[in-house]
Amino acid sequence: MTWWFTKVRRFVRYFVGRVSAAERDQVRASLSQPQMELFESMHRADQRHGLDVVAALRADGQANPDLLLAGLLHDCGKGRQLHVSHRVGWSLAERYGPRVERLALRLRGFKPAFAVIAAHAERSAQLALDAGCSPASADLIRHQSEPVDEVLGRALLIADQAN
Repeated sequence: MTWWFTKVRRFVRYFVGRVSAAERDQVRASLSQPQMELFESMHRADQRHGLDVVAALRADGQANPDLLLAGLLHDCGKGRQLHVSHRVGWSLAERYGPRVERLALRLRGFKPAFAVIAAHAERSAQLALDAGCSPASADLIRHQSEPVDEVLGRALLIADQAN
């Protein structure tokens, strides 16, 4: 899939993506109470994205529990305050460079939003640890953009980028 296709799909899912009752029940059955509370604290779009990442990992034959948990919760540090405009601005700045970032940062509210996005991997890892996730899951989350684990970390990166 192309970068644009994936980003447009994420944009649409931001507005129409849902987590069904059956999916929520399935997640509830596999998480501890603190982990479920962490999942519930995520924006609906990030919940949907996490479920899609886990589905992609499973479709790729991945079954490692630490990896699947990392896939589900890897964006929990973004919180609920990020708007779709912040996410689009960040993606465009990542894709097209510092000039786009400088333009976006001139817009009201973008500087703190970009700070949240920039720090979300570390914050997500800490929140995951605080919710009782393993250090292995937290490490996968912490290094989601630049994996140190060539097998599991790379699988998470690929599933994340594809969804």
